[in-house]
Amino acid sequence: MPQNNTHSVVIGYIAWLLGFLGCHRFYYGKPITGTIWFFTLGLLGIGWLIDLFLIPGMDRDADRKYLEGSLDYSLGWILLIFLGFFGVHRMYMGKWLTGILYLFTAGLFGLGYLFDLWTLNEQIDDINSEEG
Repeated sequence: MPQNNTHSVVIGYIAWLLGFLGCHRFYYGKPITGTIWFFTLGLLGIGWLIDLFLIPGMDRDADRKYLEGSLDYSLGWILLIFLGFFGVHRMYMGKWLTGILYLFTAGLFGLGYLFDLWTLNEQIDDINSEEG
């Protein structure tokens, strides 16, 4: 059975640079620990440094968990992290109405942005699974 390659180690390490905010953990589908990292600044930096060595394993786990398809997880996450308050990631997924709503409300006043940090992998996975 061929191995999925839904997530990228390179993007994981780029997100790790912002890891004290939990970005890499959200990217790899770990929203609970991502939230803990967000509120504790990567467990006061200690967890953030340890994750430097854990990223390859998190990447393998995400590749096994999520389905490949026409939507690229890494691109969706880049759009969310850098342009999420403008809804660009939602437009990329074809969710134009909520994308435009995010554009005019700063990601629904930040709450929608936080929701998407928790659920973006599943949203993309749902769209990719509908194609099959």
